[in-house]
Amino acid sequence: MVEESLLEALDFRRAMRKVEEDFGQGDWWFKVWGPDKIAAEGVGSADDWIITNGSDKKSWHGFGKLAAGFNMLDPIKATIVTPGLDLEGNFADKGIPASIVSKFLAEHGVVVEKTGLYSFFVMFTIGITKGRWNTLVTALQQFKDDHDKNQPMWRVMPKFCAQMASRTGGARYQRMGLKDMCQMVHQMYARHDIARLTTDMYLSDLTPAMRPADAYAAIAQRQTERVPIDQLEGRITTSLVTPYPPGIPLLIPGEVFNKKIVDYLKFSRAFSQECPGFETDIHGLVEEVDDKGQVSYFADCVKQG
Repeated sequence: MVEESLLEALDFRRAMRKVEEDFGQGDWWFKVWGPDKIAAEGVGSADDWIITNGSDKKSWHGFGKLAAGFNMLDPIKATIVTPGLDLEGNFADKGIPASIVSKFLAEHGVVVEKTGLYSFFVMFTIGITKGRWNTLVTALQQFKDDHDKNQPMWRVMPKFCAQMASRTGGARYQRMGLKDMCQMVHQMYARHDIARLTTDMYLSDLTPAMRPADAYAAIAQRQTERVPIDQLEGRITTSLVTPYPPGIPLLIPGEVFNKKIVDYLKFSRAFSQECPGFETDIHGLVEEVDDKGQVSYFADCVKQG
């Protein structure tokens, strides 16, 4: 059964490449992240899926130095890449954020596993047949057609538009086209250089100020305070701070908010206000809504003094 899922996943990859060939040079299409060459039929060789040393930046995966023969891509896990961002983190003039594609697919009965900035992930579990993944390919073709024609959002994503109608800034989606929506979110990402910001914040120096157990004890002892985003730099968190995507903890209890992390939280606040419905979920960030419907963002920190 597992082998059948693998064969279906490989057939899906071949089908996606065939669609790209049919559109021809100069047109855009979604890519499935993986080796440049896969077997014309069947499973092929395991060597095809080894992630080799990519320090020369010419590899298909874009990773740096890796141990030889240590990393291998699982063909059953298909990551679909949308246009707009290259492997070096450079933004194109135009782009299609994956969050919009995921919401479009949901309205067409296709639910994806995980969604990033310009990629989303599907898994070929037991029971996935050609008929099922053909539904995904057809929905992606429909997205491309609706995007290129700039079809109105209320027509192609009616459920999403209805959900957003009551949210601040969400009502304008009904008056936008799908292509305009993609470009608005893409420009927001590019303006804040969000790909590099999210990388830099994970690579930034993280300072442990106290043991996680002591930070947790501060909660039990009511020695915490809720701090606005703009005042977080230098403060000690009492909880995990985890953005989704990628779902990797950024801070653990007892560590200190630095400038890179605060800059990312400020972006998330601005993005939530500008593009409601497409915001990043950040565990550890607290939202509070006042009587006028204005949303403010805080994090719980160890009380000073």
